[in-house]
Amino acid sequence: MGGYLRAAAGLVAVLAAAVGLVYLVVLASDLFDPGRGPAHATGARSAGSIPTPNAPGFPSPPNGALVFAREDGANVLALALVPRGRVLSLQASVVGPESQGVADLPVVFAVGTAAGRVVHARGAACGAGCYVATVAARAPRFVRVTLGGRAESLVFALPRTWPPADATALVSRSGRVWRNLRTLISHERLGSDRRHVIHTLYRMAAPDRFAYEIGGGPAAIILGSRSWDRSAPRAPWRRSSQQPPLRQPAPFWRSVRDARIVASPTVRGRSAWRITFFDPTTPAWFQVVLDKKTMRTLELRMVTTSHFMHDVYGPFDQPVQLRPPG
Repeated sequence: MGGYLRAAAGLVAVLAAAVGLVYLVVLASDLFDPGRGPAHATGARSAGSIPTPNAPGFPSPPNGALVFAREDGANVLALALVPRGRVLSLQASVVGPESQGVADLPVVFAVGTAAGRVVHARGAACGAGCYVATVAARAPRFVRVTLGGRAESLVFALPRTWPPADATALVSRSGRVWRNLRTLISHERLGSDRRHVIHTLYRMAAPDRFAYEIGGGPAAIILGSRSWDRSAPRAPWRRSSQQPPLRQPAPFWRSVRDARIVASPTVRGRSAWRITFFDPTTPAWFQVVLDKKTMRTLELRMVTTSHFMHDVYGPFDQPVQLRPPG
């Protein structure tokens, strides 16, 4: 199918264990790259092998920060900002495909202010993959991060309301809405870099029915304690058991730290909040778009090691047919 994700396969399995999506462990073991062969045990890792934010190799953002994260080739580039009066503390976190911070990078921050000035600062190392700086900027409008002396930079637009409003309660409410959904459809783009990408359709129905189809690749149907999966669109279905049954629909994050409102866009005609936060349990950086009226999650972006995911959700609570394959 043009390249499944060897690196993402292991991380999918890790995230599956983290959020209780056992079906994804099966998916991870079946991911296949026609040019390199099956990505079985060589690509998969146990949940315990992923560094936590407290491990020395993981450049976790500081507490109390506004957080963003982007894909930068095969690396994660995350930005954390902590306003301290007239001073702004900046931290760039660079995480490589092996879940370790990328060290010894020249890092330059450029902060645009409401007054039209651009303030530059060089990042000082604060651990593997961690780079910090401090600038005088009371009302920042954007931060441009340049890594490794490259001509290209990544630009992060900042919220107009500064400092941004806390959104912890909103994300908590959205989690309750997730768990009260009867059915949900999700369209997902998942990549380990810009070249290795898969697209997946998910169908979920409470309390424990679930199905996924990867474009040109594996598929599975889970109905309570029964499961069927196949490795390709024309491959035969294989039946197995699912223990314990999955609880679906459910949000993808496990814990929430430093949730902030960064924008109020209109998405598919719905007035919404765009919120960023860090999940220290996975660990991963999230951006969610919540419908202001219903608190449903309209979109989700998750960034972590070799795992760049964009989910678009809906329709919600509409009929979803999930049956054994026939």
